[in-house]
Amino acid sequence: MEDKRSKILKTEPTKSELEILQVLWENGPSTVRVVNDKLNEQREVNYTTTLKLMQIMTEKNLVLRDESSMKHIYRPAEEETKTKSHLLDRFVNTLYNGSASKLVMQLLGSKKTSKEELEELKKILKDLDNK
Repeated sequence: MEDKRSKILKTEPTKSELEILQVLWENGPSTVRVVNDKLNEQREVNYTTTLKLMQIMTEKNLVLRDESSMKHIYRPAEEETKTKSHLLDRFVNTLYNGSASKLVMQLLGSKKTSKEELEELKKILKDLDNK
């Protein structure tokens, strides 16, 4: 029998689900109302749509629901870094044949990078080179 963690890694969140997860990661465990209010700061989203999505996310084991009080509290089932790392690995493997350097080169070639960001990248590369 599989545990919930292995199911989570197999179930990738949709764009809308990622928006909800981002709200939960930034604000901590929250009610549907709080999540919906935060989403509405970016674009208009109906409360019932947010509720339905969060119910689906519970079934998919993307979020956990605390039903101990009248207002259900939702929290992400996985840490932000773990989820984003999994999604990024899959993205790099799918679009760049597993080459992180190709992804970085394309990003640097197509986006304006500040002097501060370039210095930070140099520091990261130097640290990697020293390992």
